[in-house]
Amino acid sequence: MLGTLVASLAIGSPQTPLGQQEAAFSRRITKTVQGRYLISLPEDYASQPRKRYPLILFLHGSGERGEDLSLVAKHGPPKEIAAGRKLPFIVVSPQCPAGEWWSTEVLTALLDEVERKYRVDRKREYLTGLSMGGFGTWNLAAATPKRFAAIAPICGGGDPKQAHLLKDIPIWGTHGDADQAVPLATGLAMVDAVRAAGGNPRYDVIKGGGHDVWTDVYAGTALYDWFLTHKK
Repeated sequence: MLGTLVASLAIGSPQTPLGQQEAAFSRRITKTVQGRYLISLPEDYASQPRKRYPLILFLHGSGERGEDLSLVAKHGPPKEIAAGRKLPFIVVSPQCPAGEWWSTEVLTALLDEVERKYRVDRKREYLTGLSMGGFGTWNLAAATPKRFAAIAPICGGGDPKQAHLLKDIPIWGTHGDADQAVPLATGLAMVDAVRAAGGNPRYDVIKGGGHDVWTDVYAGTALYDWFLTHKK
């Protein structure tokens, strides 16, 4: 009796319980994502129907989340545009919902939609963001490393384990050494990791600069000029 029991237990494999077999499946599913954003078109967009334009995707910080879209123009390129500045880019500035963080899935879907609706030069798409948007910039670039011609994260950080995905992207980061909200070490860790992976990012450390070093960056011309020197 004991010998019969031992023999029956030996029939099944350790991975597959008796009376069952292994199986696997793969099926594609889709879902709807949505969001709101500000968009600005270059001054000559309507008069140049055959021309394609470079694009800047701007990601705001945590303080601008919610449902009041006017908050998005509090900082960065949309602030400059609201003050009357003319930029030679299609500028897309989405709003992150309250209590959430930037979703690479939503942002990718947004860019796909903008490319479909507007005359975007897909070889000149640029990404920048501040604070929470700086984190979003690192993360989105790592998730879609072949999409952007250049990125500019400001006072944000990312996952150093993803640095190898960013080594071939032109990067210009900025951080203040007196930043009390996002410590400088957070950004430097990411930059050091990209360099260790073989990249050559530029990272400006502003002496005495606090968390709002983005104000001078976006108000100046250097960043926008630098973007335009890069093309995929």
